[in-house]
Amino acid sequence: MKKILYILLVAVAASVALSSCINDDFDTTGTGLLTFSTDTVAFDTVMTGQGTATKQFVIYNKSDKQVRISSLKVAGLASGAKFYLNVDGEKGSEFRDVEIRGKDSIYVFVEAYLNENTTSELNHVLDRIDMVVNGATQSVVLSAWGQNFTRLARDTIKEDTRLTADRPYVVYDTLTVMPGVTLTIDPGVTLYFHDKAALVSLGTVNAVGTHDKPIVMRGDRLDHVVGQISFDIMSGQWGGVQLYGPGNVFEYVDIHSSSSGLVVMSSDPTVQSLYMLNCVLHNSSSYGFMAFNAWVEAYGTEFSDAPKGVAYFEGGKLRCVNCTFANYYLFEAVDGANIILFDQDEEKTYQRLDAVLANCISYGLGYDINDVASSDKIVTTNIYFYNTLFKSSGEDDTHFFNNVWAGDPKFYVDRDNYVFDYRLNDESDAIGKADRTFIPEAARYDRYGQDRFAREAVDLGAYVWVPAPAHDGNKLKSH
Repeated sequence: MKKILYILLVAVAASVALSSCINDDFDTTGTGLLTFSTDTVAFDTVMTGQGTATKQFVIYNKSDKQVRISSLKVAGLASGAKFYLNVDGEKGSEFRDVEIRGKDSIYVFVEAYLNENTTSELNHVLDRIDMVVNGATQSVVLSAWGQNFTRLARDTIKEDTRLTADRPYVVYDTLTVMPGVTLTIDPGVTLYFHDKAALVSLGTVNAVGTHDKPIVMRGDRLDHVVGQISFDIMSGQWGGVQLYGPGNVFEYVDIHSSSSGLVVMSSDPTVQSLYMLNCVLHNSSSYGFMAFNAWVEAYGTEFSDAPKGVAYFEGGKLRCVNCTFANYYLFEAVDGANIILFDQDEEKTYQRLDAVLANCISYGLGYDINDVASSDKIVTTNIYFYNTLFKSSGEDDTHFFNNVWAGDPKFYVDRDNYVFDYRLNDESDAIGKADRTFIPEAARYDRYGQDRFAREAVDLGAYVWVPAPAHDGNKLKSH
């Protein structure tokens, strides 16, 4: 009992000593006493008609004494927009007599809500937070770019429909295309998919973008994971694209950060299911691309970053020319091959796989191809590789022709800084190793508009090598 009493007395004494060290006086004469962690709270792009993610900043008291912020409020200068604050645990837009101890600080959290309007352009909204101490006002700027969206909530497309690029789209739940119906997606369209939302087509999707107006399908989180790291790097944000009907065409389409990327299923592999040109299937949380008993042709397309494998083909018919299969997935160990090829399904109901892969690259953290395609079993299949760069060692035979074994494409990849650029470095083993006879005229230009035939020796993979400037040859380039 005496021991407990002693501990209590020591605790009380320490508390008294600590409180005596805190200066309870207020600085009533100083001005400019506050400093801030930032001068501007910026919301990059805000979907109008809904709330934003929360931003924050810190108010520091430079004085040894306490300060009292007699007024802290949103100025209310923005038309058609509201900013909401949380100051020291209290919500509102205006606060009185906010106290900060000497040499201490408080957090201020900010959310924005921008009203919808009729414009298709980004709308820049400015406001500020005014803080008054001892009659002097200091401010932090509030900045937001508002974008109007067309919302598609569990929509079912029952007749031929065109999505235009007037406004971006936000998809909630599932966007379904019915059998016999064609969904046309114009160049420059961006589709933002909410959590678990997906595009499911029982009909036909005709998504044809261009070099300067690609079509983008991505998650709808526009904020940052931390600091300036965009939430766009996170995989598994939405459900992906599923195609069950024939005659789908995807050109210059960027599909990224979904759970299952793009899935194609067919009951008739004699009818083409999907034609892809200069597309990107990137950063999926399971497989990047899957095709079952389907006739798929892909030219100049990037399949990248998925823990189970970036491309999976089971039965059907496949032709991949100048495609890059790269896997530097960030969020878990890669446990699948880059390219997974199965001759048939286990029940042997699918047509046996008829596959040609030419002028391609397979490289990354996983192994190149699965056991069925890399073992002696391949001699009983119709799977052939021509002029393809592999990370693994090997040698050509009756199913592998003129390949680059144990090669290194020298991608511009920096996982620590979240850079995943699968273009070719100047030292790449993929430069000039392709066979141009496999390349149709439609695939002459890569996704960046570079001419594959500009040089006599054609490059492997989805992207044409462009020499980096002499002064920064080891840095990322833009072309």
